[in-house]
Parts: sequence; structure tokens; C-alpha cells
Amino acid sequence: MKLPEDKEQRILQAKKKLRRLKLFYIHLAGYIVLVALLSYNLYIVEGPYKDNIISLNLSIIVAWTVIIIIHGFKVFKDRTLFNKNWEDKKLRKFTQEEETEKKMWE
Repeated sequence: MKLPEDKEQRILQAKKKLRRLKLFYIHLAGYIVLVALLSYNLYIVEGPYKDNIISLNLSIIVAWTVIIIIHGFKVFKDRTLFNKNWEDKKLRKFTQEEETEKKMWE
């Protein structure tokens, strides 16, 4: 059975989005682990090269933070926090709550 071209394209796009999302979450997990390790390293570092090690660790943390923010924007660029569907659902929910409150008091 052959799927229509439009449906195949939608399936391929959905797979691409899913792959990008999965890679972002893997990237985020690695980032959290690295920041935890570097933060611990900042705490325990001693010796004559302390300032160099601290500056290197902080520059890595700042650079990777910028990179993960950019990666997140690329992955979630189509998603908005308060989109039209969300507004419509909340509007319906609030109007239904008001109607049930009026019925309770009548």
C-alpha cells in the first residue's frame, strides 16, 4: 500500500523534528553533567595555575551555555509558549467555569 506524497512528507518532517528534539535533550544532559563537573573543579582547584584553570573552566561554561541556547532556539523556534490553540483552550475553560459557578448559585 502506497502512502500519498503529502502524508509521506509529513511523516518525514515529523521524524526530522523528533530527531532534532532527541539530539537537543542529549546535548542538554551532557551540558548539565559538564557544568556539574566543572563547577566541582572550580571548588577543588589549588596551586600556582589556579587562575588559569578557573578562567578556562568559566570560558567553557559560558561558551557551551551560549551554544545550547542557540541550539534550543533552533529546535523550539516553531513552538510558542502562548499560541492561539492554548489561548482558545483557556478561554473555553474559563467560560465553562463561570457557567458552572452561575448554575451552582442559582
